[in-house]
Parts: sequence; C-alpha cells; structure tokens
Amino acid sequence: MERLTVWKFAHIYLTTLDNLIQLNMNPENARILKNFIRENVQPIKTTMKMKNVIITSFILALVLSSCADKNQAPTAPPPPVLPVLAITSANTTTDSEYPASIQGTVDVEIRPQVSGNLDRIYVDEGAYVNKGQTLFKINERPYREQLNNALASLHAAEAALINANLEVDKLTPLVQNKVVSDYQLKTAKASQKIAAANIEQAKAMVGSAKINLGYTNVTAPVSGYIGRLPKKQGSLVSATDVEPLTTLSDVHEVFAYFSLGETDFINFKEQYAGSSLGDKIKKLPPVTLILADNNAYPQTGKIDMVDGQFDKTTGAITIRATFPNKGGVLRSGNTGRIRLGLNHDDAILVPQSATVEMQDKVFVFTVGKDNKVTKMPITVVGKSGTNYLIKEGVKTGDQIVLSGIDKLQDGQAIQPEKSTKVAQVTNQK
Repeated sequence: MERLTVWKFAHIYLTTLDNLIQLNMNPENARILKNFIRENVQPIKTTMKMKNVIITSFILALVLSSCADKNQAPTAPPPPVLPVLAITSANTTTDSEYPASIQGTVDVEIRPQVSGNLDRIYVDEGAYVNKGQTLFKINERPYREQLNNALASLHAAEAALINANLEVDKLTPLVQNKVVSDYQLKTAKASQKIAAANIEQAKAMVGSAKINLGYTNVTAPVSGYIGRLPKKQGSLVSATDVEPLTTLSDVHEVFAYFSLGETDFINFKEQYAGSSLGDKIKKLPPVTLILADNNAYPQTGKIDMVDGQFDKTTGAITIRATFPNKGGVLRSGNTGRIRLGLNHDDAILVPQSATVEMQDKVFVFTVGKDNKVTKMPITVVGKSGTNYLIKEGVKTGDQIVLSGIDKLQDGQAIQPEKSTKVAQVTNQK
C-alpha cells in the first residue's frame, strides 16, 4: 500500500516538475535534471526516501535554472508592417493665403464745412443711408442772417446801378448839344460800370451765403453705412476739427487689399499669359476670401488692380481684389485672407499624414532596397488639399512610409505593405 502511494506521488511530481523545467530552463540543463530524477526515483521504497529525493531535485532545479545561459540572446521581434507609397508626379494646384484688409468702394469722412452748434442728428450708428439723405443739422441762424445781409447789399447795388443809368441818360443829350462837357458824361459812364460791378460782387456774396447756409444741412455723399458718432447733439463743430462727425462706407462692393513679396509676385506673373500686366490681370482666375472664422466667403472675387510700385519698407507690392457684397455681410475694417491658386505641372506630392515636423523642419521616412527607413528632410513649397508640394528631398519613384511613423527610428527595418487605396486617395488633386 505504501509503495503504491509513493509511486503515485512520484508520478505527479515528475510530471509537474517536467513542465516547470521546460518553461524555465535551457534544454541541456533540463536533460541533466530529468535524468537525475529518474535515476533516483525508481529505486525508492519508502516515503522518507521520496521526500529526500524531492528536496534534492528541487534544489538542483534552482541551481541549474540560475546557471542557465545568461548570454542567450532573446528572440528579435519581427519588423513592423507599415503601408508605403511610391511617389509619382502629377499636375496640381496649390493654394497660398495672404493677409488682407477690407475696405468699401467708398470710405468717406463726414466733416462739417461751417462752424456752429450741432442742432440735430438724424441717423444712428450703423444705419444704412441713401445718397442725399440728411445726416446732421448745424445751427443755421448766423448763416441765414449772412444771406439776408448779402441780399440787402445786392439790392443796394442794383439801386446804385439804376441811379448811374439815369445819370448817363441825363448827360448824353446834353453832351450832344454841347451843353456840358464830354468829361462829365465819361465820369457818369464810369460810375455806371462800377455800379454794375458792385451788383456782381453782391450776387457772389449772396451765392456764398447760400452755400454756407446749405452747409448747415449735412447730407450723405453716397449710399452706405454710418460709422461711429463721436459728436453729440449740442456739440460745437468746426471745419478744422480733427475728428469727423462720422464715417460713411459704400460696401455694395468691397476691396480686399493684400501684398505679395517679390518672389511670389514673379511666380504670380509667370503663371498667366499676356504681353502686359493688364492682359495678365484679365486672365486671372477668381480668388477666394477666407474670413476671420476660417470659412470661405460664399462669393469669389476678381483681381483688378496691382500697385504701381513696391513698398520700399516691406519689399512687397499691393494687389486689390473686388468682391460683391449685396447683403452687406462685409464691412470696412474687416480682415481676412486671400487664397490664390497656382498651377503646378509634374509636381511631387506627399501626404501631410506621412510627414513629421521637428525644429521647423519637415521629414519623411523613405524606404530603401533593404526595407530600412531613412529619415529624409524635405522642402515644402505649398499645399494642395491634404498634400504637401515638395521642391527638394524626395523624387519620383521613391517610396515613403504613409503611417505609423511616430515610433520609427532612422535605419529601422520594416515590412512594406503597399496600399492601393491609400495611394489613390493621396494622389488625387
């Protein structure tokens, strides 16, 4: 009975220990330990001897495990499988954006042309007004009296002319009959001309007084939107004031002014045919205005003016694009960005997702013939959708890693996986 129990226990122990040996020991040491156990377990007759063998074999297992070949190299993980793309050239269009300031077609300051107290303000800030509509009323009483005074002077001059005519009419027959000398008639005719000149002068004074009186009624020179109203009712205003009464903007169309550097301007001109700059402007495609919220203005604009000279301070030239604005969405003072599209033939495109930026430089991982990657700097000259337009760094036929580049190291081996779907999407214009 004791012998059966011992052998049953030995069988269970050998099976368990054998599994442990296979997991934790190299094959040679495992072979030594298993031979020791089998040679010592078979002759066992008592439980006490079995315990001694078990203890001895356990100690031997620990020793052999600790003496395992520590220099044995771990199995290297397989290279990562990453999608790659063969670079090709294609015709594409890149978008370049330039800061722009927006102005109305007419932005005019409304200033008083006569001095006086501001009696009435007929408009509110931001209101839309029509051409000729009254905006302000300046106290007209002093100018009304000036007009009355000028009219009185005119009437006096007219009376003086009548009197001079009578004198000439009286002396004319007397001179003819040689009753009086010719000198008196000449003097009378001179006085007649003076009286006529005084009438002209008086009429001019009346006209000037009427103009000044009309200036007390300040009207809108164009249709548009009213700006701020810094002057309030009752304020004393003058033509010499630094601050205007308000500003008025005609924004049925707006001008977007932006600047191009010398290099951009040269590239810009070379894109389009024409013997002169005017001919080139006529052939320019529409441009897009990007608003401050990064949304595109729904209507495209047209470039219609290029400044005559470069700014000596900035080295840039100003260009103007005109946009329709029937709804009045855009106002003078708005800012945005003008998006210009430039055509490129046989351009090299690289997906932005396949690049990594470090210290203001852009890199891609190219794949060599041995499937090892190389971290390659590239020169980006523009964007086309989600792709970069590349000037230097890679060429047609090179293979680059499309994704999973965050943990790649220069010189690391990969297993390339060509993805037709990704390549087709990437190379779309």
